Amino acid sequence: MTEENSAAEAFEAHRTHLRAVAYRILGSLSEAEDAVQEAWIKASRADATGIENPAGWLTTVVSRVCLDMLRSRKARREEALDDAEVRLRPRVDPEEEAQLADSVGLAMLVVLDALSPVERLAFVLHDMFAVPFAEIAPIVERSPETTQRLASRARQRVRGTSTVDGNRKRRFQAVEAFLQASRDGEFATLLSLLDPNVTMRLDDAASLLSARTGLTGAVAVAEAFKGQAVLARPVLLNGEPGIVFAPRGKVIMLFTVRFEGDRIAEIHAVADESALAEIDLTVL
Repeated sequence: MTEENSAAEAFEAHRTHLRAVAYRILGSLSEAEDAVQEAWIKASRADATGIENPAGWLTTVVSRVCLDMLRSRKARREEALDDAEVRLRPRVDPEEEAQLADSVGLAMLVVLDALSPVERLAFVLHDMFAVPFAEIAPIVERSPETTQRLASRARQRVRGTSTVDGNRKRRFQAVEAFLQASRDGEFATLLSLLDPNVTMRLDDAASLLSARTGLTGAVAVAEAFKGQAVLARPVLLNGEPGIVFAPRGKVIMLFTVRFEGDRIAEIHAVADESALAEIDLTVL
């Protein structure tokens, strides 16, 4: 058996694990596939002689690739509105993407997306895959102690620090019910959750993405959401229940929700990049 064939077999033996690591770091199945492929290219060119822990070594390789990809996202996001239509057409199986998102928790992916690249990588590798800080430190170019602090800060952000009171829990549950009714196409349930005079506003970026400017009245808003919201999930936005639309783990649009009593009275769709950056996302 040639050295190249041996390396290929070792890589294939750990491909599922590497794909899982890449997906949780990147939050995108298509990008995870790209990262694994790039890791294979790098691994195949490296001298792997004497490596005692192939899984650990390959995890390091794919993690470095993912970190480079995370660092490049800022520039790509500045162009996001220009290529939004393309990004909304997944290169991978949407059903598989949804299953992966459910297995991790899409709200978790959204919160991770708000972390810095090094915080995200440190948290994912340590808390999700039990990689020691001493092994993560060289990847993020920090000391083990600093790497531990990075993961700790990320963990606090993911867990959230605010206590959700009873009223907010009920509002959050109402948003969950609204999205479920939307997915199931239950028009009557949608109407029951909306104030008769509910309004839906969109910022300029959201209007471009959805091809609408605004809606007034429960019937119009229910019609707009009926059969939709497959990739939408409830989250806390600045401590209040809201909705995030994040195909492939990428935040495309957020919906802030205002209640009158127990019914939704206003929905505001936000897609502007600068506005999204100011919103604090927290997992309930």
